[in-house]
Formats: sequence, structure tokens, C-alpha cells
Amino acid sequence: MTKTAPEKMAETDVIDLLVAQHGMIRDLFDEVEQAPAGQRGEAFTRLVRMLAVHETAEEEIVHPYARGRIDGGEGVVEDRLTEENQAKQLLSRMDEAGPDAPDFMENLLMLRGAVEAHARAEERYEFNKLIAQTTEAERRSMAAGVKAAEAMAPTHPHPGTESAAKNVLMGTPMAMMDRVRDVVRKAMGKNP
Repeated sequence: MTKTAPEKMAETDVIDLLVAQHGMIRDLFDEVEQAPAGQRGEAFTRLVRMLAVHETAEEEIVHPYARGRIDGGEGVVEDRLTEENQAKQLLSRMDEAGPDAPDFMENLLMLRGAVEAHARAEERYEFNKLIAQTTEAERRSMAAGVKAAEAMAPTHPHPGTESAAKNVLMGTPMAMMDRVRDVVRKAMGKNP
């Protein structure tokens, strides 16, 4: 059973929040796989949106923090961004072709494998190190920023743009980018 919106956002530690989202993403993959062909599009749209907002939040909040705070952070983040871009390319092609494409289910299984491998790598190589190198207050602050970024994130993946600002520029007006930046900075306690 899928969680309701308030339950999804109840986590106050950024790591707990992101790991819970990984679970929701797995659930959404299940929904797409199990949906009758005529209803697959709606489930796939929910999956695309969740993946887009989740990755944008990580790119805007978590990855920059990890780069500066964990040993080998630059390499860890670059590896995650490479994984994200590969998954985004496939997701973008699938989104363009639609759920009625003859190779949709085959591509969905490849996408699921890539996304789940990426999530495991994040949890092992990035999240575990962040837990060791941050305080609870820092993780609560990052969670607030992730939630703010999610509220403003794009609804479609844009391969090759591994930053929230670039993602927003690809599909929405400059005013939206400014609003995202302001909301995230306010949530992170920075001046807009």
C-alpha cells in the first residue's frame, strides 16, 4: 500500500527521508509492472515524477554537502551522478516513447535494475558516510532543504543536467528557477 503524502514527508533526518523514498520508488516500480496495459501510463507518470523530484533534491542538497564533508566525497558524488545520468537517459527515452511502446516492459526492468543499484550505492557509499560526518541537526536541515526542493522540482528527467538549477531551466521559466533557489536557501537557513 502506498503511503499518503503526509506520511511520505514525516521523516526529519535527510538519510531516513531519502531511504524511505527509495522504498517508495520500489513500490512505484511494482505498481507500473503490475498495472494492466491500459492503466500503466498513470502509474508510470507517478514513477517518473518521484524519480525526478528525488534526484533533483539529492543533486541540489545532498551531493554538494557530501562533496565537502565526506572523505573522497568528490569521487563518490561523481560516481552517483554518472549512475543518475545513465538512468535518466533511459527514463527520458521511455517517457518519450510512452507506456504503449513495444519494448516498454523490457526497458522498465532495465531501468529498475539501474535505479535499485544506484540506490544501494547511495546508501552504502554516500549516506553511511554522511551519517558518520554530520550531526542530527545538519541532517534535519538537509531534510528541510530536500523537502523544499521536492516541492519545486521538475516533473520530467533531463539527462545530462545533473543539477536542480539546470533541470528547472530545461522545462520551466526563469522565475521558477529563482523560486526553487530561494525556497531551498531559505529552508537551509541561507540568505536568498
